[in-house]
Amino acid sequence: MKVKTILFARVSTREQAEEGYSLPAQEKMLSEYAERKDFNIVKKFSVPESASGKQERKLFNELLEYIGGHPDIKILLCEKVDRISRNFKDGVKLDDWLIEDETRQIHFVKQNLILHKNSRSNEKFMWDIFLAMARQYSNNLSEETKKGLDEKAAQGWYPGNHKRGYKAVGEVGHKTWFVDNEKPDHNYIQKAFELYDTGNYTLRTVAKELFDQGWKTNMGKPLAINEIHILLTDPFYCGEFSWRGKTYQGKHPPLITNERFYRVQERLQRKIKAGKYRKHDFLLGSGLLVCAECNRTVTGELQKGHRYYHCSKYDKACKQRKYVREEKLEAQILDVFDSFKVESPRLLEWIRKALKEIHKNGSEYHEDVVKDLEADRARIEKRLDLLFDEKIDGKINKDFYEKKQKQYEDTLKDVLSAIANHTRANVDYLKLGINIFELAQKGRTIYDKKLLMNEKRELLNFVFSNLKLDGETLTPSLKNGFQIVASRAQKGNWLPGMDSNHNR
Repeated sequence: MKVKTILFARVSTREQAEEGYSLPAQEKMLSEYAERKDFNIVKKFSVPESASGKQERKLFNELLEYIGGHPDIKILLCEKVDRISRNFKDGVKLDDWLIEDETRQIHFVKQNLILHKNSRSNEKFMWDIFLAMARQYSNNLSEETKKGLDEKAAQGWYPGNHKRGYKAVGEVGHKTWFVDNEKPDHNYIQKAFELYDTGNYTLRTVAKELFDQGWKTNMGKPLAINEIHILLTDPFYCGEFSWRGKTYQGKHPPLITNERFYRVQERLQRKIKAGKYRKHDFLLGSGLLVCAECNRTVTGELQKGHRYYHCSKYDKACKQRKYVREEKLEAQILDVFDSFKVESPRLLEWIRKALKEIHKNGSEYHEDVVKDLEADRARIEKRLDLLFDEKIDGKINKDFYEKKQKQYEDTLKDVLSAIANHTRANVDYLKLGINIFELAQKGRTIYDKKLLMNEKRELLNFVFSNLKLDGETLTPSLKNGFQIVASRAQKGNWLPGMDSNHNR
């Protein structure tokens, strides 16, 4: 009767698989050995190179449980010691299994080593030596893996795990990150930063707003507040990343600007005093509405379903005591929007042409500047790549490499910041032009279409630097050029120095 046998094979790295240590190669060799010895293989345990440390541990424990629960199994076959164990703890467990029954054996085929309860001292010594070498190999492999990941981080590629909104191409240590356009997560992450950056949202209201816009968990619920916080504090989304206590400038495409990310960090880290956030959301909050007498912030209150505003009266000398309903103030704001309206089609056409011409000149300037900055960026990145190659080739020492690397990275960060600034300035420039043109046609209609409270508030903050409340009367202070728009519209004269018959 053939002796019942277990086969155990394991490949730890892709390189081992490519060099002939693949699972099929190991299994074939062990099966041929079992056939020569007239062993009967009743079960195979195979650990692929893709298995994680936890999976390897799980399979090893399953092996111990199986052979412990089947006393009729006497033989365990393995290619080499380091295929089954790389630490003394596992070695002790295998020793215990052997000691329980003197007929049990472990055959390490390639090393021509057979262990059993009554093995000679030199065989046990070889077992200990092989275990020590396997442990050293495992420790060295871990150390070299960490070095490789650190070098990858130094190149600008994040070597870590999943980032929401992105997908990675390649294996661990060789990952290249791209925005995942197959899923909408990246759009919602950008929106989360935009919302919080306005100063009109808390983490809770950001989560609710994104949920209303369609961002849900697999269970159909809003994202948890702590998950929103994790996203908003992750520098990966502005093109940087943290790895083993250091911050690196990444090569992956950012979702937001560096400036926006750090503005959000300031808001998240600020000390919140009692009463900073109110239970109710007010259209004219966030310091937009101030008292005309004492310049203190005007407070909003909800009474019987209506919003009222009044001076906070921190200055006891202030005599403002009126409580004014929001509807009355909003009506005055709509009158201001009406003041932007240009009735003359000819003047409206002039505005359109003038804005297009200004945009054309501004875009050319923006493109030229960004083109030069992109050239600087390419040169610096090339220098970083060459520097890395020289370090790997041993042409420069570590101190020189780190000194030059920091110098280049600091310069690159400044260039990237300048590119982001110009891009953002151009976007704001376009936004201003569009708002001037649209508000000059239909200011009231645009405001009325802003159904959401936060959208109306954003528009008001764009047009007004503040609104001063004197009794029940608002006095607006305009910004972003709207003071000129209102003045010209009221006078009907957009072309000072020209009569009404003069062409552009």
